[in-house]
Amino acid sequence: MDLAALVYAHSAAFPAEERYGLTSQMRRAAVSVPSNIAEGAARRSPAELVRFLLIARGSLAELDTQLALASRLGLAEANPALAELLDRTFARLNALIKSREGTAPAVREEPAPYGSPITNHESRPLSHAR
Repeated sequence: MDLAALVYAHSAAFPAEERYGLTSQMRRAAVSVPSNIAEGAARRSPAELVRFLLIARGSLAELDTQLALASRLGLAEANPALAELLDRTFARLNALIKSREGTAPAVREEPAPYGSPITNHESRPLSHAR
């Protein structure tokens, strides 16, 4: 939830014309991370928890991409505190997924679209999640 709050603060300075564009997308992705973790934790089966954790990780990857895009577009300067929190969140979420995968039946991940070699954020060479 700290990450979502920091994203809200970071995106507050974006231009007004981005309110319904990148600002909204980033905020939705940031809110989706703790929301999916909470929903998965409220489910009764370990498999469902893992599924929601994977969805949360996907939202985190979206947010990572959107932050990089905002920087490239000159909407905001790089925010080291935000990057560090994103890294820590990825690390913690990946550790949680790994710890729960052994207790849950296998969760089938969909193949990456368009033959993309990226299957999860851990495998990205220039990732924040190391």
